Amino acid sequence: VLVGGNIGKNKATPNERAIDDYVRCFEALHEVVDYFVVNVSSPNTPGLRALQEKGPLLAILNELVRRDAARTVHRPILLKIAPDLSWEQLDDVVAVVRESGIAGVIATNTTIAREGLRTPPDQVAAMGAGGLSGAPVRKRSTEVIAYLRGRLPRPTVLIGVGGIDSADAAMEKLDAGADLVQVYTGLVYEGPGLLERINQAYVRWKQPR
Repeated sequence: VLVGGNIGKNKATPNERAIDDYVRCFEALHEVVDYFVVNVSSPNTPGLRALQEKGPLLAILNELVRRDAARTVHRPILLKIAPDLSWEQLDDVVAVVRESGIAGVIATNTTIAREGLRTPPDQVAAMGAGGLSGAPVRKRSTEVIAYLRGRLPRPTVLIGVGGIDSADAAMEKLDAGADLVQVYTGLVYEGPGLLERINQAYVRWKQPR
């Protein structure tokens, strides 16, 4: 079983000192995880998404890559991004991945968008801010994966996540260019049987077409 370490900054840490939190988590977990996820996209930590800007993001990743290179055993580093980035911001992500030399990208985290929901807007607003997961993020996350794959050819790894609540949704991510998929909200609604259905669909997907 592969274990990933999803690291981010503490809520109380100002962005100008965010790198300290990432480094501390990185050093503490390096011996016990198989790969790292640098999370700069959670909407539940105030100000965190500002770290997706090219300058601060590159500083964090370069420092982690430097520290990993100094060790005997190396851990792949992936960047987890938001689905709400513009195309221009995604181009910056591409540049950062290339320049830092990290292993890949996880696309995407939850969204701050609220369009297309069935629940009345006033009820949605009353629930407060935070990240929205599940079916509403499926389309955008797939678009982001396809956009990134067109600019980041393999061996750069893309992990698709967002709205995967069926085997078809998982295969959609793979067709868009993802190498792997992650499931979270779909597992809550569909249960562990979802994983079996995805694996069976994957076997069929891998057969010559």
